[in-house]
Amino acid sequence: MTATIIDGKAFAATVRDKVAGHVARLTTDHGITPGLAVVLVGEDPASQVYVRSKGKMTREVGMKSVEHKLPATVDQDDLLKLIDALNNDPEIHGILVQLPLPDHLDEARVVNAVSPAKDVDGFHISNVGLLGTGQKSMVPCTPLGCLMMLRDHHGDLSGMNAVVVGRSNIVGKPMAQLLLGDSCTVTIAHSRTRDLPEVVRRADIVVAAVGRPEMVPGDWIKEGATVIDVGINRIETGEKTKLVGDVDFDSASQRAGAITPVPGGVGPMTIACLLANTVTACCRANGLEEPEGLTA
Repeated sequence: MTATIIDGKAFAATVRDKVAGHVARLTTDHGITPGLAVVLVGEDPASQVYVRSKGKMTREVGMKSVEHKLPATVDQDDLLKLIDALNNDPEIHGILVQLPLPDHLDEARVVNAVSPAKDVDGFHISNVGLLGTGQKSMVPCTPLGCLMMLRDHHGDLSGMNAVVVGRSNIVGKPMAQLLLGDSCTVTIAHSRTRDLPEVVRRADIVVAAVGRPEMVPGDWIKEGATVIDVGINRIETGEKTKLVGDVDFDSASQRAGAITPVPGGVGPMTIACLLANTVTACCRANGLEEPEGLTA
């Protein structure tokens, strides 16, 4: 069989369109414009490109975009003062501190300084706990995007056997919690899982998020399974480089029922879900009904 390609780029465009519609209604009906503040420390080229892309898409959907660019040598107290000011700014509904941070900064302390209600990355320990106990929270963007695509492709996920390969706090663990919330039977696998190929072969849904290029070959995939490839790895091919996922796309697409490509799969959904989270945070802050279909 040849797998159906789950087009994350196209799906992300539909999510952004929904966000734009909600933003327009918030502005017209309530006089509120959702605001997103992004804090960038240092001059990492990849982070700069990502922040510019976030700002551009934020403005395109009609939201307020604020960027704070700080030198790599910034003192931690000064960074925390900026976050505190943003926490108390009523025109800012979402705050994102671009990671990674320079080594002299305490990343956990910085992340947890963001108000949980404005934590559109979903990394604050309060949101982690709320998600883990099945309560309303801000949900990490990448896992949320994966869940949206799975729901769109399958409809009801109840009873499906899901394997998440990877146990990071950013993707693996929250992904497992979201799948549990949709009544999947969930296994978190990782590099030390015994007989990892056999564990993966039992899965109706495979979410690969290990950060190892093409680690999951096609013969690990159950016939007809849905594969969500979160990995983005740059590898050398002769004198050139190319982006590949954590799954060997060519072989896996011959066995899977559906699969996300790299690039063009999960990646575009991350920023789309950041925008969705900002609208959700804005609605919650103002006691308004949350937008349907834009959160878990």
